[in-house]
Amino acid sequence: MVIRHVVGAHYGLKDWLVQRVTGIYMALFTLVFVALLFCLPEFSYEAWSGLFSSTCVKFFSFLFILSLCYHAWVGVRDIWMDYVKHAGVRLALHLVTLFLLVGYAGWAVRILWRLSA
Repeated sequence: MVIRHVVGAHYGLKDWLVQRVTGIYMALFTLVFVALLFCLPEFSYEAWSGLFSSTCVKFFSFLFILSLCYHAWVGVRDIWMDYVKHAGVRLALHLVTLFLLVGYAGWAVRILWRLSA
């Protein structure tokens, strides 16, 4: 008789799907954003600031940042879970990663909504 030892949180399919969806969104956003950049009349601070004065651009840019952070969280968390065996060290690395990603998202909010001021 085989005894299964259940270990881990069993993220599996959900995380695989999240990685794909966030990756697709980031790729599409990048293509649209590059197209918007080529539509600018000139490459200057005023044109860049004008582009980001739109709430729509700010929203989709922030959605890109959130997608990037969640995409990174899933990937880095899986690396820590696969390669760091000591539970205390793994927990510390998870916390450091989480705090950094939340900090980066907060920094992005500050930058995006400060541009028009």
